[in-house]
Amino acid sequence: FFLLASFNLTAAASNPVKVFILAGQSNMEGKGKVSLLEYQITQPETANLFDHLHKDGNWIEREDVWIKFLDRKGNLTVGYGNPGCIGPELEFGNTISEKYDEQILIIKTAWGGKSLHLDFRPPSSGMPAQEVINEMLKRAKEKQPEIIMADIKAKVGYYYRAMLADVSDTLSNLKEYFPAYEGQGYEISGFVWFQGWNDQYNGAETKYQSNMTHFIKDVRKDLKAPKLPFVIGVMGQNGSTPAKGAMLAIQEAQLAMNDVPAFRDNVKSIRTDVLVDKAAEELYPSWKKNFEQWKLTGSDHRYHYLGSAIWFGRIGQGFGKAMLELLAK
Repeated sequence: FFLLASFNLTAAASNPVKVFILAGQSNMEGKGKVSLLEYQITQPETANLFDHLHKDGNWIEREDVWIKFLDRKGNLTVGYGNPGCIGPELEFGNTISEKYDEQILIIKTAWGGKSLHLDFRPPSSGMPAQEVINEMLKRAKEKQPEIIMADIKAKVGYYYRAMLADVSDTLSNLKEYFPAYEGQGYEISGFVWFQGWNDQYNGAETKYQSNMTHFIKDVRKDLKAPKLPFVIGVMGQNGSTPAKGAMLAIQEAQLAMNDVPAFRDNVKSIRTDVLVDKAAEELYPSWKKNFEQWKLTGSDHRYHYLGSAIWFGRIGQGFGKAMLELLAK
């Protein structure tokens, strides 16, 4: 059940809609099960974390925050992660909305299993090395003998272009998607990036810092927003355990964006491992033996932040607070 929450929408009807774009792969999609959240809001030790999301047994729908996630759209509430799940969007929207009277729109554009090195590759990174393309063609031909080099090259950056197309479509059809829109216009106010897992392979991690730099610059160019505030969720599935190898390399590449002179005060990378749900982390190694307890604590594997509603909630809040810091500057 959902409860439609009424807010002061006077300013929202006169000022431009503030648009925030949330992009990435499966963890931006969101993997924390709503069924887990439903249980945790009833438990004394976790209820206070989610009090603001429900009232009188109903999930709150925020009229002042709209969300569009691929083919789904509406007022912000639970369930805008993967089907039956939440992601960072829920607490991001709640955090941001507390600071603004204007109508807010979240455009979430995310697909699981996608790399920055290939799938989201920004235009100014150019094509990957020829040997990478050749290997992609070789593997593809094993399943589709008729495939040609042009088909492979078209796959490079496909989801970067799909991301921009989704944003363009949404902003071009605001009245259709959100009937409450009154023609007040919009401003693209911020961008959040949460991705990394699929760049741990075949040396892609060594190119991440360069690709991330190009990505930020290209997104700003293509959205015509040269100083667009940009929050990066640093890959953090390691939780309380120090990262190593390719994961560590990607973390360092993402954190390096904080030190780029051109990005000072307009880009902020924040760690997500330090936000770990320790109860889920401690139980996870024995989840099969303690399944009844596990399904009341977590709902997925480590690469999906244990499917923890608490961890995804903290990440969303972290993104929101970081974005507000950048907007204040």
